[in-house]
Amino acid sequence: MSVSDDSSRDAVSPSRNPRLAIGVDSVEIARVAASVTRYGERFLGRVFTAAERARSGGHPTALAGRFAAKEATAKALGTGIGPVGWRNIEVRNETTGKPYVVLHAAAAARARSLGLLEWHLSITHNRDVATAFVVAYRADGAS
Repeated sequence: MSVSDDSSRDAVSPSRNPRLAIGVDSVEIARVAASVTRYGERFLGRVFTAAERARSGGHPTALAGRFAAKEATAKALGTGIGPVGWRNIEVRNETTGKPYVVLHAAAAARARSLGLLEWHLSITHNRDVATAFVVAYRADGAS
């Protein structure tokens, strides 16, 4: 009997139906700025909605925060960006400035299928890096 066989009796496995999902991502602001410089409209239009672009005013720090938020949200959905799409995860702001996530199309369908209907987002940055943290809760009674 190996050590792994012995320890598997007492193992705790991930829940098949978790009450919450989390995601976190950090991105170098300079990398986002470089993508804007190199690819311009092609990059901006592929990744950000018109509202996100307007809100960010083209500032690399704001764009990097939104980029990290989209990645963190995709991680909470358990998919990565590919299956849900960049523009189907939208970062908006309340009048107070607090960011929040709005899911569209494939991202919304994935969230509904998991019962994840309550989302919370926090974005922070320093001179070099933007980081986003997302928490999603399963709705009461969702399976």
